[in-house]
Amino acid sequence: MTHTALATFPVVTEFDVGWSDMDSFDHVSNLVYFRYFQDARLVYLERVGWLASKRDHGLGPIIKSTGATYRKPVKFPDHVWVGVRAAHVQPDRVTFEHALVSRAWDAVACEGTAVVVSYDYRNECKAPLPESVRRMIEATEGRVK
Repeated sequence: MTHTALATFPVVTEFDVGWSDMDSFDHVSNLVYFRYFQDARLVYLERVGWLASKRDHGLGPIIKSTGATYRKPVKFPDHVWVGVRAAHVQPDRVTFEHALVSRAWDAVACEGTAVVVSYDYRNECKAPLPESVRRMIEATEGRVK
C-alpha cells in the first residue's frame, strides 16, 4: 500500500523509522531524510541501468546538489514511503524529486531534490548521460523529459 500523494512517482520505497533515526529534538534527524532519499534513489538508478553503466563502463551518477523541505516532524515509531521521479533530464544530468509520506501523519512530511550528474569515473570528468539510461528513464517515467 502506498499513499495517493505518491501516485505520480514511478519508484516508491518503504522504510520503518528506527529509534536511532531520531535526534536530540525528538524527531527524525535531517541527515536521515537524506539517507532515505538516497536509498530510494539508488533503487531508481538500478532500475534505469545507471548503476550497471558505472560497473560496466565507468559512466555513473554523482551528486551535484541536494535539498529538502521539511513539512511535518517524523518520529519513532512510524513507517514512511519515499517516492522518486525524474523531474528534468538534461544532456549530462537528471534532477530528481523525492516525496516522503509518513503513515502517522497520513501526509507528505518532507520533499527533496537531487541533481545527479553523469560522471566518467575512469577519466574523472563529467560525461553525457548514457543513451541507454536516458531511454530507461523515459520508459520509467512514461514520457520524454
